[in-house]
Amino acid sequence: MIHSIFLRLAGVLTGIGLVSLPVAVSAQAPANQASATPPSPPAVAASPLAAPSYRIGKGDVIEVAVVGRDDYKARVQVQEDGAIQLPLINSVPVENQTALQVRDQISSRLQAGGYFVNPAISVTVVNYASRYVTVLGQVATPGVVAIDRAYRLSEVIARAGGVSNPAINTITVTSPNGQSRDYQLNAIATGGPEADPLIGEGDKVFVAVVKTFYIYGQVNAPGSYPVEPGMTVRMALAKAGGLTPLGSDRKVKLVRGEQEERVKLTETLVAGDVLVIGERFF
Repeated sequence: MIHSIFLRLAGVLTGIGLVSLPVAVSAQAPANQASATPPSPPAVAASPLAAPSYRIGKGDVIEVAVVGRDDYKARVQVQEDGAIQLPLINSVPVENQTALQVRDQISSRLQAGGYFVNPAISVTVVNYASRYVTVLGQVATPGVVAIDRAYRLSEVIARAGGVSNPAINTITVTSPNGQSRDYQLNAIATGGPEADPLIGEGDKVFVAVVKTFYIYGQVNAPGSYPVEPGMTVRMALAKAGGLTPLGSDRKVKLVRGEQEERVKLTETLVAGDVLVIGERFF
C-alpha cells in the first residue's frame, strides 16, 4: 500500500515538473541532435582481396604447430581437394578459410580425439600460390606475382622489377571479367588513389611495348625514339637533336614498310617509320 501511495505521489510530482522519472531511450535521435551530427563519409568500394584476412587456397603452403610441443609441427601444402594432411587427425579441409578458422578447426579435432587438452595452435601461411596477378610486357621479370592481399598497381609493377624502358608510360589492367582500362605511369607516380588502383586476384597487368620510329642521316642524335600521339617529322627532328650543319629539312625521306618517299615536316609518323635526313646544297 505504501508502495502504491509512493507511485501516485511520484506521478503527481512528475506532472508539475518536480520529479523526473527515467524513460526508455529511443533508437531515433531528436531532429536537432541528428542535424548536429556530421554526416558519415561515403563508402569506398572494396577490392576483391581487401578482406581483413587471407583465405587459403590450393597450392598454398601452411605451417601448423602446437605451441610448446616440438613433437607436433608440420609444413604442408593444400592439395587439389582443398585439404591438408596432418599427424593424428589426417585430412583437414582448409580451402577458402582463414588461418584463424583453420587453427580453431585443428584445435577442436585434436581435443575431440583425446590427443591434447586445450592445445594452443599456430597456423601460418608460408607460401602464397593460389592467388596471383599476371604481369606481362616490358617489366624486368614478367610472369606470375603471388599476392596475399590487394596491392596497388605501382606495388605490383615494383614486385615485377619495375618497367624495363624509361619511355614506357601506358599500363593496361584487365580484370577477370575481360574489362580493360589504361593507366599512365606518370599519373600513378604523382596522382592520388584513383590513378593507382587496387589490383586483385586474377587481374592481368600489361606494360605496353613502346612504339618507336627510327631516324638517321644528318641529325645530331640518330637512333630510335618512342612515337608520341600526333608526332610530326618536325617534332621527330627536334627529338633527334636537330639538324647537323650539313642537314636539310627539305631533304627528308620517309620509309614506311616497302614505300619510300620525300615528305614534308608536317607529315605525321606512325610506329616503325624510318626517317632519312639528307644533306643540303651549298
